[in-house]
Amino acid sequence: MTLSFDPDTLPLPVGHFIGDRLIPAEGVIDMHRPSDGKAYAGCPLADEALVDRAVETAKNALKASNWGGVRPRERTVVLQRWADLIEREAETLAKLEALSSTRPVGHLIAGDIAVSAEQIRFFAEFADKEGSDLVPTDDNNLGMIMTEPYGVVGAITPWNFPVSMAAWKLGPALAAGNAVVLKPSEMTPFSTVYLAELAIRAGLPAGLINIVLGDGPVTGTALTGHSDIAKVSFTGSTGAGSAIMANIARTGVKPMTLELGGKSPQLVFADADLTKAAAAIAQSVMSNAGQACIAGSRLIAEESVAAPLAEAIVTRMKAAKAGPTWDEASEYSPIISKRQLYRIHGIVEAAVGAGGECLFGGAPMDAPGYFYQPTLMAVRDSSSPAITEEIFGPVLTIQTFADEEEALALADHPTYGLAAGLFTRDLSRALRLTRRVQAGTVWVNRYNRSHDHILPTGGYKRSGIGKDLGREAYHANRKSKSVLISL
Repeated sequence: MTLSFDPDTLPLPVGHFIGDRLIPAEGVIDMHRPSDGKAYAGCPLADEALVDRAVETAKNALKASNWGGVRPRERTVVLQRWADLIEREAETLAKLEALSSTRPVGHLIAGDIAVSAEQIRFFAEFADKEGSDLVPTDDNNLGMIMTEPYGVVGAITPWNFPVSMAAWKLGPALAAGNAVVLKPSEMTPFSTVYLAELAIRAGLPAGLINIVLGDGPVTGTALTGHSDIAKVSFTGSTGAGSAIMANIARTGVKPMTLELGGKSPQLVFADADLTKAAAAIAQSVMSNAGQACIAGSRLIAEESVAAPLAEAIVTRMKAAKAGPTWDEASEYSPIISKRQLYRIHGIVEAAVGAGGECLFGGAPMDAPGYFYQPTLMAVRDSSSPAITEEIFGPVLTIQTFADEEEALALADHPTYGLAAGLFTRDLSRALRLTRRVQAGTVWVNRYNRSHDHILPTGGYKRSGIGKDLGREAYHANRKSKSVLISL
């Protein structure tokens, strides 16, 4: 299978997906390809009336199909067929996503799409295996905790992993018996639209998935504030998450799951396997050019090993092979937009101005599109913007420590607590520090997700509320009811 393709001839599903069909619409938001900066399409903007139409379609579909009340195995079977179809249509999904996003087409086939199909299968199996509970009572009563779907879930996904993030939201919500109205990022909408088309082809009742395209201020605000949206699930920046919370508070009260930003530390002790640590750390900040909320962007190394560790990371950074996302040989991603490219560079320059030292990289690449050099910076002042701000780019800072307490103090970020890495051969230290690091996920002698569907993800502090993935994500899409029956 040849994955490379001509970006100028790929047909695009431009429009909203409501009910069981694409609703063609004129694009009003200009879109540029990150790999070459070329304007290539326009994203439609769903207004309040169109969002209301999508929500009403979802409500009617729930009632007509009785999706939340059918024999649970029926939901499982449909979702498994959908996962099968995603795998069969992987090439088309990969091309649609690679065109507009930062994800190289080869990475999508080998990673994102295959993992997304498996995540949907994982959640499908919960439909007939997780239910209500009996609780202890006396002989004259029967106590139960019953669970049921919320109804219509409103979901918003980011631009950095479009298909994966859509699967995170759609899989557990549908398995739990809900309908979904989902807004993908206006920068990367087309693979999500095609994903919804595949669900209908797999036999999902029409109207249970509706995709509305648009931006946050108009479309997102209409969706999260809609009175018939029973629950909101969002992945994106901490700033956008705060705006969603405020909008929900203004328009009513409803549960929400927010997976937000991060500034994740990676602690490396002198007894660690430095070769393994360097590989994991470099990969964590270079994967998708650092455009991931879990990017391990703060290296905190014991003083005696900081220099050789930095050298090993720079060696890996030098090997980055940048190229357009539609070339299957490309391994290193572009930045999503020109604005973000210069935001990254602005933070790097500000950090250098504040006393940081650029050990490698530190500038946009001399190449078409929006590419930034993998960058390693030595930073001594924890108030540096390179330490405090979520850069969302391929920038790694390095700080040093003398003992565990100093390492923990450097690792503790005032704003974020999404993930952390810990490299040591000392099992006692690993267990001790895992308990003390303020992060929702801690990896030991590795970094980045695997077992993507099994372990939940979510953060401390302003990195979010609630969990995506794992059993927790399924339960987050069902509400509970306490019942006590006198016999």
